Amino acid sequence: MVFPHCLASLCLSSLLLTLVLFASDVTSSSNNVTKIGNGYSLISIQETSDGALVGLLQINTKTKTYGPDIPLLRFYAKHETDNRLRVHITDANKQRWEVPYNLIPREQPPSLTQTIGKFKKVDPIEVSEYSGSELLFSYISNPFSFSVKRKSNGETLFNSTSTFSDPFSSLVFKDQYLEISTKLPKDASLYGLGENTQPHGIKLYPSDPYTLYTTDISAINLNADLYGSHPMYMDLRNNGGEASAHAVLLLNSNGMDVFYRGNSLTYKVIGGVFDFYFFSGPTPLNVVDQYTSLIGRPAPMPYWAFGFHQCRWGYHNLSVVEDVVDSYKKAQIPLDVIWNDDDHMDGHKDFTLNPNNYPRPKLLNFLNKIHSIGMKYIVIIDPGIGVNSSYGVYQRGLANDVFIKYEGEPFLAQVWPGAVNFPDFLNPKTVSWWSDEIRRFHELVPVDGLWIDMNEASNFCSGKCTIPKGKICPSGTGPGWICCLDCKNITKTRWDDPPYKINASGIQAPIGYKTIATSATHYNGVLEYDAHSIYGFSQSVATHKGLLGIEGKRPFILSRSTYVGSGKYAAHWTGDNQGTWENLRYSISTMLNFGIFGVPMVGSDICGFYPQPTEELCNRWIEVGAFYPFSRDHANYYSPRQELYQWDSVAQSARNALGIRYKILPYLYTLNYEAHVSGSPIARPLFFTFPSYTECYGLSTQFLLGSSLMISPVLEQGKTQVKALFPPGSWYSLLDWTHTITSKGGTYVTLDAPLHVVNVHLYQNTILPMQQGGLISKEARTTPFTLIVTFPAGATEGEAKGTLFIDDDERPEIKLGNGYSSFIDLYASVKQGGVKVWSEVQEGKFALDKGLIIDSISVLGLDGNVGAVASLELDGKPLIGKSGLDVTTSEHVDLNGEGNGESKTVMVALRGLSIPVGKNFAMTWKMG
Repeated sequence: MVFPHCLASLCLSSLLLTLVLFASDVTSSSNNVTKIGNGYSLISIQETSDGALVGLLQINTKTKTYGPDIPLLRFYAKHETDNRLRVHITDANKQRWEVPYNLIPREQPPSLTQTIGKFKKVDPIEVSEYSGSELLFSYISNPFSFSVKRKSNGETLFNSTSTFSDPFSSLVFKDQYLEISTKLPKDASLYGLGENTQPHGIKLYPSDPYTLYTTDISAINLNADLYGSHPMYMDLRNNGGEASAHAVLLLNSNGMDVFYRGNSLTYKVIGGVFDFYFFSGPTPLNVVDQYTSLIGRPAPMPYWAFGFHQCRWGYHNLSVVEDVVDSYKKAQIPLDVIWNDDDHMDGHKDFTLNPNNYPRPKLLNFLNKIHSIGMKYIVIIDPGIGVNSSYGVYQRGLANDVFIKYEGEPFLAQVWPGAVNFPDFLNPKTVSWWSDEIRRFHELVPVDGLWIDMNEASNFCSGKCTIPKGKICPSGTGPGWICCLDCKNITKTRWDDPPYKINASGIQAPIGYKTIATSATHYNGVLEYDAHSIYGFSQSVATHKGLLGIEGKRPFILSRSTYVGSGKYAAHWTGDNQGTWENLRYSISTMLNFGIFGVPMVGSDICGFYPQPTEELCNRWIEVGAFYPFSRDHANYYSPRQELYQWDSVAQSARNALGIRYKILPYLYTLNYEAHVSGSPIARPLFFTFPSYTECYGLSTQFLLGSSLMISPVLEQGKTQVKALFPPGSWYSLLDWTHTITSKGGTYVTLDAPLHVVNVHLYQNTILPMQQGGLISKEARTTPFTLIVTFPAGATEGEAKGTLFIDDDERPEIKLGNGYSSFIDLYASVKQGGVKVWSEVQEGKFALDKGLIIDSISVLGLDGNVGAVASLELDGKPLIGKSGLDVTTSEHVDLNGEGNGESKTVMVALRGLSIPVGKNFAMTWKMG
């Protein structure tokens, strides 16, 4: 790492800039945007022994807007890896709240006491650079600003410099108001900054509000802060056909507004520190790899989690649940997991069973029955623990002092059981107590996973509440979410009523509205004001630890509230959506965003949570939802039943779409492995595979599974065709492998899509492992494999690749080398009429012991003018004439008409092979 001298021209520019800004008022207005102060000056700097920069920043002019300025800041910059730069700015004299280092393990900057006494009080260089392998950090000393550039081409990725004409301030740092901005090129495409429902699609839209503060408001609310907080964005740019991506994370859990104007982006944060991480990419996959290497790799999911799930709030008794399972079987619709919302609970209390509607002996008999065939059972758990003197969970919680406090007493709120206290998951004693309650409940009911809901945290009341005397609360009638406690608003502290009002709930609601009071305290005096948005994340960590400790099996957790790093522990569903065509479309963008956030196991309530969808909409929704990474039908208590068998037409669409899903389960599970190893999303925007193809930058109506499988669903009422974008190359229909679409520069194609059809296409240069499907994943994963090999249509030379991961999915870790997994690299080539398909197997014993075989191989896109299959060999031995072997050749139909003109292309299918998956093989033949 080097610390080069100041460039004279830059120094002069800095000096002129300083004079201009000092001539401005303390608080000025430019472009109708109020500017606050004149920023800070860098007064001293040093390079640490490990190559980092540490400096002191002094306020230039104090202002009173949003409170007093912090007079002295410490900034710290370090190239932590070749592709990651960290810039950390905090109070130089006082420790401030940061996301706990035990929740997201990472390097810690030097302590304030370590650095303050070591600074040399010298005039700093006006402009200087600090170089890493991929990124270049530079700063201007007065007013202090910094920029981050890509070293390879000098492109500026982040620049916090504010000039007089810019619509944002220089650095502002007060106790409850932090502001910093960056300039952006107008043609940059930004993604991220969630969770919110984005009506304009996956790309961030200039002037749309982006508020980050975990809130229980329905996902039908557009452009509002929803259940999760992910202050991270990816920036994709294209210069002259050369694409590059990078990402920026502000690791801060306090509430914030982010203003994106198209050519700039401004953070306005109500506490904490500036802790920026810059990830250099340069591809979107590189970005997510680098991002998850910091925040935690996505959790490995068990195989059955990729099956279909059915849930409903309102399965009033066990016989209804049994009937649902039987009805799916009768309708021949795949089903792996049956869920209970809180219907199974005794009085809505966590870790209990209703003795009348879900009697334990009958429930255990039911679970024995479904477990014997490989099905699973999951129930809901809310964080609010009912205040009840006869409730053991509550009494043990009180005895262990696990609840969040307000004025020294457990904070009282109301959720479904009535009056509740909220566990403080930042307290180690709470984590132990929670794990013990999970263990006790698992002994009562052997559930296969837990669904943690309402963990933003949600509260039906606001303020300081007491249990009313002389009336029952709740009454037992009505919807149950009306506050019945006696409550008074809390506005007496600056934590309850901060000087800057974020756009909470899209209406600048008080930040303590219908949640935990923000002046309540956690373990060690941590304020809810600071820790609010990590509540659900901390519950996910505790729940993961509890489930892992029961039987040592791989946990499955579904969480509504998420934060940076939640994907390391939990899956996510997108909350309370509506059964509307608009919500069907929105679900794709939210799903794709969570893949970028490092939470790849994600999906929306199929057919909508409420109200009941139309029959046509439910048909189309299962055709999308069958390809969500997490695929579940869930409905509201007050909605009519909407299981997939309720309509004959929907049942047919479900059999078709889920039939494809269950055949590609090996592919999905391999993507699960890749997500855990490198962070790669399971469902991806098209630009992940085609980053230089600008036409797909804003595409939010199609998506990829992995790098090569494209879903192009119908998302509009009454349509039986869909206009789909096909990036350059050859695509093959998974519904009819002889149908191909080839384009040289990319094209839109109108595809037929009758009610029961969803278009799925496989890209060239791919080997897709499939099995024969089934009604339960346990049986589907034992069936013979088919390999689909795709070459560019008619290519005389080409290569294709694929991978396959197989393991014992009950084991907590997903990895090679433990004796319970196999990994297969699949390869294919075509050259001068010769075709070769082969494998290279790592740790093959597990696959061999399972008896898994490849029954068929189909090679698509071959030149059909060179003749038929000849000289067919497997591992050097002739196959022609082998008993049971079937070889067929079929001609492709190019639906786009951009193929090779007179040249025909063909598919060759080989069946009856019986090749062991766990053993290297090589198959060759000649076309001639």
